[in-house]
Amino acid sequence: MWSRLYWLAVGGPLAAGLLVMGADPAPLQDLRNGLFDLYQRAAPRPYDPDLPVRVVDVDDVSLARVGQWPWPRTTIAALTQKLAGLGAAAIAFDMVFSEPDRLDPAAVVKLLPAEARAPAEAALAGRDSSDHQLAAALAASPSVLGAILTHGRGGAYAEKWGMASAGDDPRAFVPRFSGAVAPLPELAAAARGIGALNWLPDRDQVVRRVPILLGLDGKLVPSLSAEALRVAQGASTYVVRASNASGDQAFGTKSGITAVKIGALDVATDAAGEVRVRFTATDPRRFLSAADVLDGKVPPAEVEGRIILVGSSAPGLMDTRATPLDAAVPGVEIQAQLIEHIIAGARLVRPDWARGAEIVLTGLLGLLLALALPRVSAPIAGVLGLAVVAALGAGAWLAFTRFDLLLDPMGPGAAVLGIYGMGVLALYRDEQRQKKWVRSVFGRFVSPKVVERLAENPERLVLGGETREITILFCDLRDFTSLSETMDAQALTRFMNAYLTPMTEVVLAHGGTIDKYIGDAIMAFWNAPVDDAAHARNAALCALAMSARLEALNEEWRRAAEAQGRPWHPVRCGVGLATGPCCVGNLGSAQRLEYSCLGDDVNLASRIEGATKSMRVDILVSEATHEAAGDLAFLEADLLMLKGKSKASQLYLLAGGPDFSRSEAFSRLEERHGALMAAYGAGSFGEAAALAEALAASAPARLARFYGLYAERCRGAANPTDTHAASA
Repeated sequence: MWSRLYWLAVGGPLAAGLLVMGADPAPLQDLRNGLFDLYQRAAPRPYDPDLPVRVVDVDDVSLARVGQWPWPRTTIAALTQKLAGLGAAAIAFDMVFSEPDRLDPAAVVKLLPAEARAPAEAALAGRDSSDHQLAAALAASPSVLGAILTHGRGGAYAEKWGMASAGDDPRAFVPRFSGAVAPLPELAAAARGIGALNWLPDRDQVVRRVPILLGLDGKLVPSLSAEALRVAQGASTYVVRASNASGDQAFGTKSGITAVKIGALDVATDAAGEVRVRFTATDPRRFLSAADVLDGKVPPAEVEGRIILVGSSAPGLMDTRATPLDAAVPGVEIQAQLIEHIIAGARLVRPDWARGAEIVLTGLLGLLLALALPRVSAPIAGVLGLAVVAALGAGAWLAFTRFDLLLDPMGPGAAVLGIYGMGVLALYRDEQRQKKWVRSVFGRFVSPKVVERLAENPERLVLGGETREITILFCDLRDFTSLSETMDAQALTRFMNAYLTPMTEVVLAHGGTIDKYIGDAIMAFWNAPVDDAAHARNAALCALAMSARLEALNEEWRRAAEAQGRPWHPVRCGVGLATGPCCVGNLGSAQRLEYSCLGDDVNLASRIEGATKSMRVDILVSEATHEAAGDLAFLEADLLMLKGKSKASQLYLLAGGPDFSRSEAFSRLEERHGALMAAYGAGSFGEAAALAEALAASAPARLARFYGLYAERCRGAANPTDTHAASA
């Protein structure tokens, strides 16, 4: 009976998964595309500036220098002449000149009043129109114009190319359109090529593939990128290879286009005549400013022998598309990247056999894992499942990076994880038996909640714990007793909550573990239960943040007190830090366990916090914390003599964070502080008093009280050396 339920549990999800993979619904395609986008973002094609492709960009600088868009056709003509003169192999315009130039002088004259129109027309008599001037420039250069295919009627344009094919008729496989927004006939006749600018994004509007060929009114037409490649090579004819061509093993199946030959270049495509582009990150070296070209500031080597695409990256012109690498890429850059992809011989292929292979692999892995799970323990099954999933991911990544193949490990991986999840149910009886044993053995010694946690995680069955180095923080309010005497119970409760809540947030934000609240005091520690290599530094930064947060709270409380017409005295706290090995774990009694810590350094941190009041500072740290915390602004403070210890502990005050420690102000403070400590240690109390008084007058308020203490020691104590070591 159990075996039948097991096979139902693992076989049902596996069968459902195989059916979904076979149907390949749109959401599954979206997931797959997202995964393939991650591949490209993780390992984009590196940009090669030596590839003979550049974009002449009508950028914001060009618009500012030349004028707003659209520019007069005479300016476009001048740009074309400049590029042709510099030796461009092809000049392709990622734009459509479908209407006469509205800035042509003859068109502007027609807008004049009747009495002024005749003289202006006479003055313009015999002058070529700006469109005619552009046509002349196009005719004298290797130019390619853009057109946009539509589903309307009309707009067919002259074919500048020949089209040959082998195998099945390729017109049946390409995206088909019935109309076009084409260049002006005069311009179309002058250009050497005309290419379609259409994009065919996926459902999520991301451009992953760019068409080489499209269908217009029953004919094949090339894209702008294809025409730029053809014109640059001086080729005349495209050769399209489709299924069932000579040497193609399609076995009579009309599977689509396989390649397009453009001059000397064989371009592998998908069945619809599209190329999946291996994108690069946007690189400024790909772009030349149109204004610089017009002004003659572009080095000839940047243009000579290269395919030049003219377009715009200006945000205001809104010619952007999403790609796997970026949410907003200029359309002209996508055209340029396709040409680079083709010339560089790059490829990115989703093989025809990929989906079938993924379905078969999913079935095989699911079956093998289903057979193995009942024979191994749960940990081994988990390791096995994760290893298989990792191998699938690594194999797909290797196929992408080494062989330019797009394989989807999600289906087989999901099957492995699903079978593992169902298979774990086969171990349910053993798990329940183990939980029953835990409850029977430990139910009399620990609380029910802890019993349940132990039952879920038996590896926690250690009452003691582990010894590890941690940093402990104690934070205590100053003069809390006198403060509490001014409040009733409800007001005191509200105040403590308003204080402890933000302070706790600061501790948690810095990766600390709250151990306990002791009245108005907070105890926390770092590096347990989660490892924290920088635990001393993080604890010190937390202490600084707590001090800053208390300043902000004081300001809030002061404003509230003023609004209510009652007095307010600022609240201060002292923070002590110590670092060292402690016992950490679930500590307590048979009735109650708490995750806590024990050790000498816990006691040291508490005593250091107590010393902050007598030393008139906010934050003191132990020598071990000072050594481990690194690049913070520490200053030598005093010695702390602990009860039961034969040697005093050196204390340091924390003056600021890493930015302050690197500042000139701290360098000066540190130098003067060192002089004070040296004079004090040498018994030069008069000199030390003068230095301390000067520092008390110039140091920040949080340090002035400390230096005032040293001045008092030197001036007022009969024998200052007797008070050098603070007692705790």
